[in-house]
Amino acid sequence: MKKNILIFVAIVLGILVLIQIVLSKKEYFNLQLVELRKEYIIKDKQAVDHSKFEVLQKEFTTPQEVTLACLSCHNKRHEEVMSSSHWNWERANYEEGNGVSFLGKKNILNNFCIGTISNEAACMACHIGFGMTDDKFDFKNAANVDCMVCHDNSNEYLKGSGMAGYPDRSVNLNKVAQSVGNPTNTNCGVCHFYGGGGNNVKHGDIESATIGCSREIDVHMAANGIELKCTDCHVTHNHQITGRLYSVSSENSNRVTCEQCHTNTPHLEDITNRHTSKVACQTCHIPTYAKANATKMGWYWAEAGKMDENSKPIITKDSLGNTTYDAKKGRFVWKQNVRPDYIWFNGTAEHFTIHDTIRTDTLYINRLHGSYTDENAKIVPVKIHKGDQIYDAKYKTLIQPKLYSLEKGDSGFWKNFDWNLAAEAGMKRAGLPFSGEYAFISTIMYWPINHMVAPKEKTMSCAECHTRENSVIASLDDFYLPGRDYISFVDISGTLLIIFSLLGVAFHSILRIINNRKNNK
Repeated sequence: MKKNILIFVAIVLGILVLIQIVLSKKEYFNLQLVELRKEYIIKDKQAVDHSKFEVLQKEFTTPQEVTLACLSCHNKRHEEVMSSSHWNWERANYEEGNGVSFLGKKNILNNFCIGTISNEAACMACHIGFGMTDDKFDFKNAANVDCMVCHDNSNEYLKGSGMAGYPDRSVNLNKVAQSVGNPTNTNCGVCHFYGGGGNNVKHGDIESATIGCSREIDVHMAANGIELKCTDCHVTHNHQITGRLYSVSSENSNRVTCEQCHTNTPHLEDITNRHTSKVACQTCHIPTYAKANATKMGWYWAEAGKMDENSKPIITKDSLGNTTYDAKKGRFVWKQNVRPDYIWFNGTAEHFTIHDTIRTDTLYINRLHGSYTDENAKIVPVKIHKGDQIYDAKYKTLIQPKLYSLEKGDSGFWKNFDWNLAAEAGMKRAGLPFSGEYAFISTIMYWPINHMVAPKEKTMSCAECHTRENSVIASLDDFYLPGRDYISFVDISGTLLIIFSLLGVAFHSILRIINNRKNNK
């Protein structure tokens, strides 16, 4: 009798396991995803050939002439541009406890090239205007709007290095003016790929390798996929582009999210959809970033200024061609195929500004808010960039140094290698005091990871989180995670439930067998 019961229970369990294995390998057809692909697979064709317009046939000698020619047809468009954060380098933000403030590249510091104040001539390479060399730039002059940087479709437009936003002298303005159209990924990438002084330096997940990439790099932008444009997600109306850079914005508004296309229930399995309430899509679908080219993970300004035996600035590179030391900027740390760090994030942030007082040994340039108990927070992947930067040792404030200058003797650190001169000149331009005493403080900055989405077969597995050893979210210890955390009461209760369930099945089977034998008699 006992032997028959055990055999019966083993058969039942075996059948259940077999059914689970078969179902887990079955491919289901996701009609929602099919519809999305159909929506974006057909690309818009350029309806206008600008080379046919008479106004663009003239010989252009300045980029401002091109802009005025554009505005002769697209009148008032410059006013839309002038109300955008791309033009103003700032936008209104509300922080709880601090009220409304204007934050952006115009006034926020970072732990890469630090900031724009006193360095406009170099930083204007990533501004949609012409001629900003100092704080006297005319933000109301329509002719200063650079239409070409976003609308050039010839792939020949290039801003000159240190030229205050003017195009490189090699650019054929006539060819570019006659080759304009809707923005491409290359147009957006001119700035967003190369922020911080090189390709993939800042973000780690958005770089030149995403142009015409494979699905292994990014399923959305892949040439062998649906090849999305930046503007497919960052939808634009009247030159107002949706999306806000997490590193310099505080409010949880105007964000671009995966859910706007995929909804909150994109999976066929209910258990997976339940995860979306506390886990961002990116967390599972971007298991690594910097897949093609390395990204900068550390920047140490305190080590800048080293010269060789001939008093020439030292520059060293690694085997991949990444600069590991530059006398102008210090020591760098690079990494490739990086596993993100994970934090709770509710979309709001706070930022340390040039006016704030330093009160800790390690300074957070930005803090992303969130916790398990925050109903708006989710687990998100981030790049954490570490380094050190100059601060006023007496006033306990970050220093905005003057880095760029054309000639030696004009205070710029990159020419003079003198921190005192650079600090004094930079803070003077910022309208803030400098005590003459400086030191360097360790800084940390968070950059959420949103691109380089992996194919579904390479997404993060359940076991990478739900494991007792080396869970990728081990640092998020403010909640109980099954499989990772051990609570004796929960584990013992679960074990007892399994035992009682099996005993119940066995007892029920015995009763059925006994009942059947009685009926047969």
